[in-house]
Amino acid sequence: MTQPAGGRLVHINRHPIKGHGREMLSATTLTAGQCLPFDRQWAVAHDRSKLTGSWVPCANFSSVTKTLALMRMTATLDETSRRVTLTHPALGMLALSPDDPRDLPGFLDWIAPLQVPDRPKPTEIVSIGRGITDSDFPSVSILSMASLRDLSARMGQDLSIHRWRGNLWLEGADPWAELSWIGRRIRIGAATLEICERTTRCKATTADPNTGVSDADTLTALRKNFGHQDFGVYAMATEGGSVALGDEWSLQ
Repeated sequence: MTQPAGGRLVHINRHPIKGHGREMLSATTLTAGQCLPFDRQWAVAHDRSKLTGSWVPCANFSSVTKTLALMRMTATLDETSRRVTLTHPALGMLALSPDDPRDLPGFLDWIAPLQVPDRPKPTEIVSIGRGITDSDFPSVSILSMASLRDLSARMGQDLSIHRWRGNLWLEGADPWAELSWIGRRIRIGAATLEICERTTRCKATTADPNTGVSDADTLTALRKNFGHQDFGVYAMATEGGSVALGDEWSLQ
């Protein structure tokens, strides 16, 4: 497979509260060894969580996988005040400070109508001093528009970027080339990242971001066409710097 020298950064997304809303950015600044700023800064623990005060797997938190209706939520974060505004078509809007326990009861009441019977119930919003990513290291996820178009064509339906809840979307790579970049470094804007591992996908990607309904069997399509459930890669920032829409990227 021929790999081009690079291309352009076309989308930047973050998810301030893990599993609860997505936010599209025009620019941000990466720091070496850290997640994309405020991505998964907080997470919603439930009544079956086993928390340690440090990183634990995603099963310990409320997520789109457990509650597909969460896929419809968007978020806006004021970085200065650390106040998050959540919006959901079925619930309306809620503004909260995730660090303030006084805002927790209102959040739990607001989210309650989406809860699935017999599923763990949300109990608190937690943070651990780093992004609570699905990887056990502070990762930045990188995905390819060409791979998304290829999978969409194979499935016969247009798949939204928001199904994948990724951070940095690249234009210019060959389809699926990113899966072969493990161990390589990539320069995006003024930042450099090392590609660490593939991202294995779960049921959340089957849900339509507009409806919250499972309408695309992405997992079967990945297994049938490629023999795995991987889409995108996890990277670690090794050199900090600004990244913005339209920035060039190149493999090192």
